[in-house]
Amino acid sequence: MSFRIKGTTALVTGANRGIGEAIVEAIIAAGAARVYAGARNLTDLDVLAARHGARLVPVKLDVTRPADISAAVAGAPDLQLLVNNAGVAAHVGGSFTDARWIEAGREEMEVNFFGTLSLTQAFAPVLARNGGGAIVNLGSVASLVNFPLFVAYSASKAAAHSITQAARIMLKSQGTQVFGVYPGPIDTRMAEGVPFDKTSAPVAARAIVEGIEAGTEEIFPDPMSRSMGAAYLADPKGLERQVAAMAA
Repeated sequence: MSFRIKGTTALVTGANRGIGEAIVEAIIAAGAARVYAGARNLTDLDVLAARHGARLVPVKLDVTRPADISAAVAGAPDLQLLVNNAGVAAHVGGSFTDARWIEAGREEMEVNFFGTLSLTQAFAPVLARNGGGAIVNLGSVASLVNFPLFVAYSASKAAAHSITQAARIMLKSQGTQVFGVYPGPIDTRMAEGVPFDKTSAPVAARAIVEGIEAGTEEIFPDPMSRSMGAAYLADPKGLERQVAAMAA
């Protein structure tokens, strides 16, 4: 089923920069009536707020803090579209025995997995009261296959992918649509050290919005993700071998 964004009210987490900021812009361009923009520091949202006036509502939101989540739910009773974008890549590169994978993995799981799960649980009743609405979870091609350059990050995004599937099944009865987004490298600060060609954040964000409005449950918003997504759907083991060859 398609999901029409025009006239809806949305919340985007991690909205202060990168793909999150671009998604806010794309949702507003698609005609959303109001966008709640979440960030850990409200001052990081000043530029967006100045650009969009009353259509944008800054929200102090650290997805690892229950108090922030509760306040966000109380402040957005009209929510119809939840975009779980907030994410972190805490460590890149190193041998499999690198002890930093453990520390980084805990942080990545807290944000990328538990943050997504917590926001989805908290807002599911709100979406139900407002007719069902939609949830969009930002995963990664690393959700589908582990990239050795991002051992723990890949694992956290795989966990988020699993929660996306669970939410799609368990919230269907209340009329909530659930979309998974699986981008490749996007040209943002988070991906500065990634040694692959990158897609601009605005281009990826427009593709994400187009996928939502088309009702595409698995959205691959850039050339690399479309290639790897097709490979995963056709032959998951083959994709694993492909990534292993790239790592070698």
